[in-house]
Amino acid sequence: MELGLNGKVALITGGSKGIGLATATRLAKEGAKIAIFARNKESLNLAAKKISEYSFDKVVMIAGDASIKCDCQRAINEVVEHFGQIDILVNNAGVGNAYPFEEVTTELWQEDLDLKLFGAIHCSRFAIPHMRKAGGGAIVNITTNAAKAPPASSLPTTVSRAAGQALTKAMSRDLAADSIRVNTVCIGIIRSDQLANMRTKQNLTWEEFDQQLNIPLGRSGNVEEAANVISFLASHAASYVTGTAINVDGGGGATL
Repeated sequence: MELGLNGKVALITGGSKGIGLATATRLAKEGAKIAIFARNKESLNLAAKKISEYSFDKVVMIAGDASIKCDCQRAINEVVEHFGQIDILVNNAGVGNAYPFEEVTTELWQEDLDLKLFGAIHCSRFAIPHMRKAGGGAIVNITTNAAKAPPASSLPTTVSRAAGQALTKAMSRDLAADSIRVNTVCIGIIRSDQLANMRTKQNLTWEEFDQQLNIPLGRSGNVEEAANVISFLASHAASYVTGTAINVDGGGGATL
């Protein structure tokens, strides 16, 4: 399938590892120009080397914190200054914070919302004028399938991600007239660094680890499988798709 991404400019927050890195690599393979935004400079350098294997253009690395408004503004400005435009924004920055309600401090609530919800808000706010000027664009917010039906001891992540899903729908309605599409990918159990650390602590192979999971497809997913769906939503192939939430969870989610 031709995704129509050649020459498009994409910024991926949390783009130095896991799903963010896999998405940046997938978009680069399709001919997109790539910028990655993350906190750790060393991780950014390593990621840029991997992405550069598939990119004809320099990979722009932006060290910063997506939970800080001025860092988000700087990231968008650096992308536009280097490439002259921004067509795709993947709001992927986040960490897994899952605790019982009474164990979540006010500070942790604020940190989680600042990173996952306000990070997406700020990056989108600064990117939208450039997308509007260019005649359109695509925003993909990364959330979780658990946000649709939060289990016990899943806070504050599921609340932050549920807000991200509501944000996606509202933004899609507001921005449709400008040909800016907004969708969310709801991630299930994916073999990211966090999941790999859990498996290592239990001293299990992936096959043994997967046997503990109640997933209809019988296994955890790969970051490349998530990246494929994200890249589709960012592409011309999804030109009539906006305001939707797609589960990438092997059928393990409790809702559609």
